[in-house]
Amino acid sequence: MTEQHPFKWCHFQADIILLCVRWYLRYALSYRDLEEIMLERGMQVDHTTIYRWVQCYASELDRRCRAHLKMTTDSWRVDETYIKIRRQWMYLYRAVDSQGMTLDFWLSPTRDGEAAKCFFLKTLAASHTAEPRVINVDKNAAYPKAIADLKAAGILPTQIELRQVKYRGNLIEQDHRFMKRLTKPGMGFFSFATARRTLQGFEVMSMIRKGQVQGVNKGDVGGQVALVAVLFGVVA
Repeated sequence: MTEQHPFKWCHFQADIILLCVRWYLRYALSYRDLEEIMLERGMQVDHTTIYRWVQCYASELDRRCRAHLKMTTDSWRVDETYIKIRRQWMYLYRAVDSQGMTLDFWLSPTRDGEAAKCFFLKTLAASHTAEPRVINVDKNAAYPKAIADLKAAGILPTQIELRQVKYRGNLIEQDHRFMKRLTKPGMGFFSFATARRTLQGFEVMSMIRKGQVQGVNKGDVGGQVALVAVLFGVVA
């Protein structure tokens, strides 16, 4: 996929493709739900075609949106939730700031110090995240180990405060529920790669919904539609 021709050789118009991708990533719909919705609008689009569109454009939307994200605060809430892939539970590490804005996510087959460290490294490298002043986590023993290793390596400043208090995770747990609601209609994922690409789309649409993108406020549905179109060079 190139910046100039993201929809080259596509049978359907770009605005139809983006409409299906955006609706799937924003609302709790299955691919078959979207197939019926599009049929009501006079367009016959097979659910497998919509699936391929999501797999192709969800991660691309994430990539194109990153440069336009607003800066987050320096107070992090970190937690992990469960995602079913091929009938097995995997771990989705997620973090929000003190305002509930999404920092980043990391999908992992394991729940240990190494996975937590990979998540922290990815989050620290994001252009929209500020260096944390405090990191709030639950009682998972992997977090102190990961943070200690990053401090020892000089990646995190030694003065960063780690708080292990259960109730401080309420904000991130509420955010988990929204994400789990989106994954429920699909009844789980069939591969790790499929899950990762789809989750990228869920997360970036959640950021857009929260008003994390410059020039688009929370609740501005028209602005959200226009933003996705502009990111892909399509007239809304």
